[in-house]
Amino acid sequence: MKKTLVLGASTKTDRYGNISTRRLKLYNHEVIPVGHRAGIIDGIDILLGKPDVDGIDTITLYLNPKRQVEFYDYIIGLKPKRIIFNPGTENPELVKLANENGIKAEIACTLVLLSTGQY
Repeated sequence: MKKTLVLGASTKTDRYGNISTRRLKLYNHEVIPVGHRAGIIDGIDILLGKPDVDGIDTITLYLNPKRQVEFYDYIIGLKPKRIIFNPGTENPELVKLANENGIKAEIACTLVLLSTGQY
């Protein structure tokens, strides 16, 4: 299973950061939701800011490119194996930074990858 950080998690059940968190848990991945507001998603606390976590395999993004900028150093510093840019989060600048740091950048949808067994 892949330890996954969901960047842009929300307590709102209709938001994709929330849906993705729940679906990752359902598929038995260790999931770490990170958002701007405290809360709980399916029994998992949403962490705030830029929490210090290790062993991240995947970061799945639910922040638009402008909101991502303040997280560039944080994302790269976590040294994930890959970053998934979900629809609406595509960001050539961060893709370039990821590639320069040996991180796979994947333009995809976490929910589709999970449902098709490609996660």
